[in-house]
Amino acid sequence: MNDAPEYGETWVYESIVGALPGVNISEAGAIALQVAIFEVAVLALAWVYDLWAAAVAGTAAVVVAAVGSIVMLRMGQLTRAAAVPGPYRRLLFGSSIEVVLAVLAFVALVTHLFVFDGRQTAVPLVRVLFGPEPPVVVVYLMLLVLWDLCYRIGTSWWAAVVGLWGVLRYRFDDPTAKTVGRVNLLNVGFGAAQLLLVPFLQDQPILLVAVGGHVVAVTVVSGVAATLVRVR
Repeated sequence: MNDAPEYGETWVYESIVGALPGVNISEAGAIALQVAIFEVAVLALAWVYDLWAAAVAGTAAVVVAAVGSIVMLRMGQLTRAAAVPGPYRRLLFGSSIEVVLAVLAFVALVTHLFVFDGRQTAVPLVRVLFGPEPPVVVVYLMLLVLWDLCYRIGTSWWAAVVGLWGVLRYRFDDPTAKTVGRVNLLNVGFGAAQLLLVPFLQDQPILLVAVGGHVVAVTVVSGVAATLVRVR
């Protein structure tokens, strides 16, 4: 296995970290740094603006994003190490479709938070979390964390679709089949981790359905792929 995979065979997240000039940090270090920066920012702003209830939700989002980073890196490592066909690898990594899906999810989420929710409820979720006059820097951090989540969710969607397509399209030898199965099960695990967000969405039926529907869809698609690859 090549410890320095060529760009085009990595997630966009991995490519950005690996391409930063003068930066030599391990994958574990990058994830730890990500968690530290976000969590310190969440707690610091909660202390400055007395938003401790919002800090709990923010911490949950940071944890889910960190789990997503771990899963993404492990899925990438396993896939690159496996003897999967070139088109499978190119479609998974080289297309960068996970970014497109992430943008679509993020735009939909921002539209819901700042337009739809304000028209449908007396007190929008942003005001519930941050008060009648949300601090600008707090909203900025919220959007940054939400983008991080949406990117990882977009990656999960794409990994599920490509995983099922690959299982239906190709026949794998036993070692490769086991690895592909593990990759799909990792995706199921990340979907389960997103259930940490559910308690904070109890009064948001649309977001609750969106998150729940995503978890169910990924679980079904990746679960079917993990099953088929072992029995075909």
